[in-house]
Amino acid sequence: MKGFQSGIKNFNEAESQVLGISVDAAPSLKRFSDDLTLEFPLLSDFPNKNTAKAYGVLIAERGIASRTTFVIDKTGKIVEIIADGRPAPHNEASILACQRLKK
Repeated sequence: MKGFQSGIKNFNEAESQVLGISVDAAPSLKRFSDDLTLEFPLLSDFPNKNTAKAYGVLIAERGIASRTTFVIDKTGKIVEIIADGRPAPHNEASILACQRLKK
């Protein structure tokens, strides 16, 4: 999330909205967001993890979701999925995908 926050200007310039979705409970996400001073919303998928299940990113045996970004266009179509778990390449690929959408 730090990488997305540090790149928020790039997302904004690409006319993209960043949303974080986590399987953690809302109070935990609030503290996390406050600690990192995030400028985008974090949404809780707790306790049922239905969003993570629907998008195929839930790692059920560990009770977590994989680090995955879904780039969704203005019509609601998923146009790119970024599943690189390494923060820096993941964040950069996400910014580039949003910039491509703007063109």
